[in-house]
Amino acid sequence: QNPKTSATVKQLIADGNARELQKYFGSRMEFGTAGLRAAMGAGISHMNDLTIIQTTQGFCRYLEKNFSDLKKRGVVIGFDARAHLSSGGSSKRFARLAANTFISQGVPVYLFSDITPTPFVPYTVTHLKLCAGIMITASHNPKQDNGYKVYWENGAQIISPHDKGISQAIEENQEPWPQAWDDKLIDSSLLLHDPYATVNKEYFKDIQKQCFHRNINKETNLKFVHTSVHGVGHKFVQLAFKAFDLSPPFAVPEQKDPDPEFPTVKYPNPEEGKGVLTLSFALAEKDGAKIILANDPDADRLAVAEKQESGEWKVFSGNELGALLGWWIFTCWKNNNRGTCAIKDVYMLSSTVSSKILRAIALKEGFHFEETLTGFKWMGNRAKQLMDQGKAVLFAFEEAIGYMCCPAVLDKDGVSAAVITAEMASFLATRNLSLSQQLKAVYDEYGFHITKASYFICHDPKVIQQLFDNLRNFDGKNTYPKSCGRFKVSGIRDLTTGYDSSQPDQKAILPTSKSSQMITFTFANGGVATMRTSGTEPKIKYYSELCAPPGNSDVEQLKKELDELVNALEKHFFQPEKNNLQRKTE
Repeated sequence: QNPKTSATVKQLIADGNARELQKYFGSRMEFGTAGLRAAMGAGISHMNDLTIIQTTQGFCRYLEKNFSDLKKRGVVIGFDARAHLSSGGSSKRFARLAANTFISQGVPVYLFSDITPTPFVPYTVTHLKLCAGIMITASHNPKQDNGYKVYWENGAQIISPHDKGISQAIEENQEPWPQAWDDKLIDSSLLLHDPYATVNKEYFKDIQKQCFHRNINKETNLKFVHTSVHGVGHKFVQLAFKAFDLSPPFAVPEQKDPDPEFPTVKYPNPEEGKGVLTLSFALAEKDGAKIILANDPDADRLAVAEKQESGEWKVFSGNELGALLGWWIFTCWKNNNRGTCAIKDVYMLSSTVSSKILRAIALKEGFHFEETLTGFKWMGNRAKQLMDQGKAVLFAFEEAIGYMCCPAVLDKDGVSAAVITAEMASFLATRNLSLSQQLKAVYDEYGFHITKASYFICHDPKVIQQLFDNLRNFDGKNTYPKSCGRFKVSGIRDLTTGYDSSQPDQKAILPTSKSSQMITFTFANGGVATMRTSGTEPKIKYYSELCAPPGNSDVEQLKKELDELVNALEKHFFQPEKNNLQRKTE
């Protein structure tokens, strides 16, 4: 019933454009553990009013089956600032349609009245003890995309088998229910609640439990620049700084207000490097700020850059910031929790493609480190399991600039990560140390961990499948590569097939998934490299790391060795020319 998408389809029919119609209606968007992520537009392969209604009807029926008290507890729905003029789709519109679906079935809905960071949804699920949460966002994807992200009652993103159950329920509930389109009905409903004011107050109260140096924060002369990259983060990072008694950061004026066109950046993704931070560097130079904090558009990720003595800017990788925050959060815990919680009950987590620096810190300091599969859905669920057993999960991170610094949110949170980074930098400044110097100190103490990650773009699933099949049948059927150029392979773990050469029974310990590709190679020189497909983008990603024991400080030699390993990986395993792969460009 959306006049814009309807007109698009009618025009294609009039033009006899079967090819475009096939694109729109050939296959339904797949609902996975990350929910939905696709371009806004007409047809069942896109995000639009109809597919949102169908998805929510399925999700509602699935929740009814799983929770007898759904009509008492309800769900929370949040949204970012995305909008797509040509199809009439927007995050706010989709959120209202989703709310209408639940309310029509007598389910209470806590619908935020304004844009919020993604972490506010899992926070609200936990805080108000709700059955589930939905966030309408496509995070840092291109501007035409949108997404539908789902949280379970434990406050973590859903994992299998919920995705399959929801997917099946969507298939069974495709015809819109009566009044499905009339979202105005919710405005007069007693089942509609607005959690905005409560959550804004309670969230900032909760993150203050991670504030340990209020006096330093009040006095610091360190200046910060913050950019929300045309997303939702501005107001919330300002409030977080206030909660920690820090002076507000300078906001990049051209990027502080939400704008679904993302006019100043090619990709609204601070992970893509310096290009996204051009305006931030300029403002920092003008105002004399040493540190830049950049959120992605839904404020669940954080990138950090620091001005070096040479005048150059260093953008920290996700692994480097993970090392700093892990060191900082453990140090704060150690200095403030003597006797209240045994170190044997302390945990930190990171994903299997992230740096193993936390493992090195844990070994030396005596706490526990665990690795999970890629993605915060795994870390969030594992953290909740551990917390339910009375353990303290201090920190979790993934190399894709995602950090969980506060147990009140069981997902990555760029707002709390920004303010905790600012407090860490302010504390270090009182010791005349920069973030870069402290990072070196962490590596000196726990061993250098040099990482390098990138990706190739490939729009053809057949090519991707062929590439991974070749690796599994490298020297004849069912044989993996024994070397990669001059680098000898000493171990292989394939989480698509469940094979792990290092286990006595050759079966992988981490859960496996046939629907996604992921192979990790361990090399005789101590290097590790993982190749995997992305769940949300047409990319084949790789992650590599060289770990040295404490005392080996020849960083340049380690970097050179890792560069050579990566070059060999690209040449022999990716074969970009043969497979017509497109390299990452700045």
